[in-house]
Amino acid sequence: MFDWKWDFTIEIMPRLLWATLNTLMAAGFGYLIALVVGLVFALAQRTGFRPLTMVVREIVEFIRSTPLVVQIFFVFYVGPQFGIRLSPWTSGMIAIGLHYAAYLSEVYRAGLDSVPRGQWEACKALNLSNGRTYFRIIIPQALPPSLPGMGNYLVGIFKDTPMLSVIGVAELMHTATAVGSETYRYLEPYTIVGLIFLAISLPTAFGLRRFEAWVRRAFGMS
Repeated sequence: MFDWKWDFTIEIMPRLLWATLNTLMAAGFGYLIALVVGLVFALAQRTGFRPLTMVVREIVEFIRSTPLVVQIFFVFYVGPQFGIRLSPWTSGMIAIGLHYAAYLSEVYRAGLDSVPRGQWEACKALNLSNGRTYFRIIIPQALPPSLPGMGNYLVGIFKDTPMLSVIGVAELMHTATAVGSETYRYLEPYTIVGLIFLAISLPTAFGLRRFEAWVRRAFGMS
């Protein structure tokens, strides 16, 4: 029987809202790591140094082929055996950042491959350095077609933050479970968590589509 208690809902809302802030921080910092490391992975696979290309490619495939929860456990529990002791927050953000960096590297790769070959040849003819070629000419053209994939993984990384609860990160799901175990009521906390995820994910997806459309107009691509 449906037995929603509004007084209980009001009582637990501050804890859940604080956990929402923690979730947004984890998703934000994890995504920043993914953006930077993903670009490094993508560029490293395009160098003329074949051993580096092969090593980075295998790293990317290994990360993409293993579950995120395993990677979270590995960073948090295995790291200390090698002298790397990190807090649950740091471990979680690094694990989730590296996981999505592997996927974003493929998004970057597709964007870089979409740049016409003539642009590369023109840069070479002008004797531009690799750094200027990439960051002044190629990457600005590769980003617009990459935006849909980048936005998709931003929403994905937010929805995957509940996995950080396995190492005790006080995000939304961890807090909702704690509230349920303390009060023996799970209906309200879990329902609120679902609504919070929905309330954040839908506007974010809409905003990303609008931003993508604006970038395409700004670059004359629409």
